[in-house]
Amino acid sequence: MNDHLAKKVKKIFLEKFHKEPLIVFSPGRINMIGEHVDYNDGYVMPAAVDKGIYFALAENNTDTSTFYAADLNEEFSIPLNAIAKDRGWKNYVLGIIDQLLKKKYLLRGFDCVFSGDVPVGAGMSSSAAVECGLGHGLDLLFHLKIDRVFMAKLGQKAEHEFPGVNCGIMDQFANMMGKKDHVFLLDCRTLEYSYLKLPLGDYSILLINSKVHHSLASSEYNVRRQQCEEGIHYLKKNLPNILSLRDVNENDLKKYGEGMNGEVYERCLFVVQEIKRTVDAATCLEQNNLNRFGKLMYASHEGLAGLYKVSCEEIDFLVDLAKLNPNITGSRIMGGGFGGCTINIIHRDQADAFANSAIEAYKRKFRIEAEAYKIRLENGTSQVNA
Repeated sequence: MNDHLAKKVKKIFLEKFHKEPLIVFSPGRINMIGEHVDYNDGYVMPAAVDKGIYFALAENNTDTSTFYAADLNEEFSIPLNAIAKDRGWKNYVLGIIDQLLKKKYLLRGFDCVFSGDVPVGAGMSSSAAVECGLGHGLDLLFHLKIDRVFMAKLGQKAEHEFPGVNCGIMDQFANMMGKKDHVFLLDCRTLEYSYLKLPLGDYSILLINSKVHHSLASSEYNVRRQQCEEGIHYLKKNLPNILSLRDVNENDLKKYGEGMNGEVYERCLFVVQEIKRTVDAATCLEQNNLNRFGKLMYASHEGLAGLYKVSCEEIDFLVDLAKLNPNITGSRIMGGGFGGCTINIIHRDQADAFANSAIEAYKRKFRIEAEAYKIRLENGTSQVNA
């Protein structure tokens, strides 16, 4: 966590509102493997990380709430009885308030300042960090006693209804349920989960942010969801008991997917394979087999690029650089796709050298200045001292 940022948020709050706030840290998240399967009832393997968003909050004894986004230098106020959709970042804070009010939680006017070091558009779920960070802060401020899993569900619903992103549960769940030095295997159908120690040893997690975010991202995300639903509808003609692609194996797909639209078949094949890869990856961690785990990460990327078609030239370039480096055991695109970050497992002594050489090669090729972040696994959203 970033003590400097926590202190900065508190200082800004004191200067603006002249009272002592409570401080909440809300982490970004990574996903080691299991991409685009959360909305297919699959298994995912996320973790909360040490980059995130810090909130300072206090009651203000009115019926109006004021928000200050310090990184954007933007502020707005709204009466709690007039919560309605707006635009941009405002929808992420308004959405979670709307959910709390709909569930009849008693809120009073409050002031809020927030600032973060989680890169927006990097596939690290800054949106879930805003929703759940504010939600948990209000839970603490007004003694609402909201269960963590329920808060994750409220955050997901908020994102569906206000920004209008039809996301799965993974991002909000990772934000609320993260555990230091652990990933967890999450069953997106039942929300059962188990923590797994990530046996990094001499290795560390390095993210390289491509700094590209192709405009296809949000529209194509919804297209992929529709294609998966189309595949399920087709397969149900022969497999009437299936609920989602989670219930289909590769043999079923080959046997009963004949005649399916070619693109839809490829999307379904990726999902079926990725769900299996994620379960296999959990076994690798239980066996301390980081090498095999890394191979599954590479296979995941190949599927995301070739079958699911959510990678891009810039990301593929970074993964190809990783493949050439013997100090890297695995690399893949992370997040919704069409840009964002690659996630790499690299020998910690070589992380800086690879980051520098990759950034240089990337700049020569694309005229874009990539960024690298060393990541540590953290606990989920919680109150901190500042």
